[in-house]
Amino acid sequence: MEHAQSRRRFLGTTAALVSGAIVGSQKLFGAPALIRSLKESSSLINGVQIGVITYSYRDMPDQSAEATLKYVLDSGISAIELMGGPAESFAGAPKNTVDMRSVFPLMRKRRENQTLTDDEQKTLAEADAQMKAYRAEVAKWRLSVPMSKFEQVRKMYNAAGVSIYGFKPDAFGMQNSDAEIDYGMRAAKALGANQVTLEHPANDAHTLKLGQMAAKHGIRVGYHGHEQQTPTFWDTALAQSPGNAMNFDLGHYIAAGQPDPLGLIQRRHDRISSMHIKDRQGPANGKKNLPWGQGDTPLTQVLGLMREQKYTFPATVELEYQIPAGSNAVAEVKKCMEFCRKILS
Repeated sequence: MEHAQSRRRFLGTTAALVSGAIVGSQKLFGAPALIRSLKESSSLINGVQIGVITYSYRDMPDQSAEATLKYVLDSGISAIELMGGPAESFAGAPKNTVDMRSVFPLMRKRRENQTLTDDEQKTLAEADAQMKAYRAEVAKWRLSVPMSKFEQVRKMYNAAGVSIYGFKPDAFGMQNSDAEIDYGMRAAKALGANQVTLEHPANDAHTLKLGQMAAKHGIRVGYHGHEQQTPTFWDTALAQSPGNAMNFDLGHYIAAGQPDPLGLIQRRHDRISSMHIKDRQGPANGKKNLPWGQGDTPLTQVLGLMREQKYTFPATVELEYQIPAGSNAVAEVKKCMEFCRKILS
């Protein structure tokens, strides 16, 4: 309890300092003793970096950079793939009027070709229209925002013992301009990330452009897949540029009924920038997302392989199973983290 209170006091102080106009010197970011205390909960276990994508906290009420940092720390995690929202809102982005917490489940249903009710279709159509207008406003903002804002986020997170290895803003799609893509990659570097991530666009010209731009920036683009993943899903993008990489999703790969995920990881480990982990069933069992240890995903074998082979790409917790009554995303991510810790310790 004492440690938790210290953490809360430290985060409150840090957030106030970082958000204020006086930010500049790193010595503003808290006492060394507190920083050391926070770093004790490292999620680098026997050489395997367990991280989390901050999308996992999408149901939490406060989506600010400061609140997201607290969620990560309370989950016992020290490295993250950061969604665009917390960082961009901290940097002063226009406010999104769409309630993404209610829209995310509908977007997932549409992506997975599930049947949508008339009301759900109407809600999505309205959200799509609002998002189009919002994206235009954000695109304009992105062209002038100073990178120092993202450096402040990095300093705040690093001071608390959390590194940012990936950045996933809505800036790399085919609808985004080259200037926005360039912004996203520069922001990623300012955050300390070595990769940006996005859903695979299924467009060879776009992956070629992204890979070439990433190579110039000295980072990689990790392409994420869902049930369309196959052993050859990334081949074209990987051949196009050393800036292209895999943001492999182990759980979706299993749900797609694909064979031998360990073999794919062994063959492509040097081109995997990060890997999402969850526990899904295979097609024969219904493909459900389940609490870890109840599905068909070979988490124990894959994490063991990473430890034995000393693979350096992070394994990123993505919370997608239904949160039990009385719990919340932070508590469930912490359970996932402890599941990994038991395997790797």
